[in-house]
Amino acid sequence: MKYIILVSHGQFAEGVKTSLEMFAGNATERVFALCLHNGKSAADFKADVETFLKEQQFKEDDEFVVLADIIGGSPLTTFLEVFAAQGYLEQAVILGGMNFTMALTATVSLDTMDKDELAKTALSEAKAALKQYQIPTATADEDDI
Repeated sequence: MKYIILVSHGQFAEGVKTSLEMFAGNATERVFALCLHNGKSAADFKADVETFLKEQQFKEDDEFVVLADIIGGSPLTTFLEVFAAQGYLEQAVILGGMNFTMALTATVSLDTMDKDELAKTALSEAKAALKQYQIPTATADEDDI
């Protein structure tokens, strides 16, 4: 079974998961959000991650796509420390710079791609979604109407 774990500072991962529920419905049953909330220490977050992993009771053959807000940030480094200690790191791909498009692509592709193909596709879609919105301008024809 494949799972997605969203990891972030503040409530970002929780917000992404809530938005995913609007678009992907039941597909989010295998999506989890772990957040280092304001005012909590890395030690507090480590305890939260340990509790989360103990409660989920993942299996040896499970695979993971971990999406983080920032590569190198304390939520991800703390998560990976605990994740590795539990023996899950070899079964995971880790992506940073999480955005909604990345998370949605990963979520709807959980059952159709292996974790490496899923990671490649999610990164590609995330990059493609980054662009400046151009406000349409009125053309001469529209001004005449």
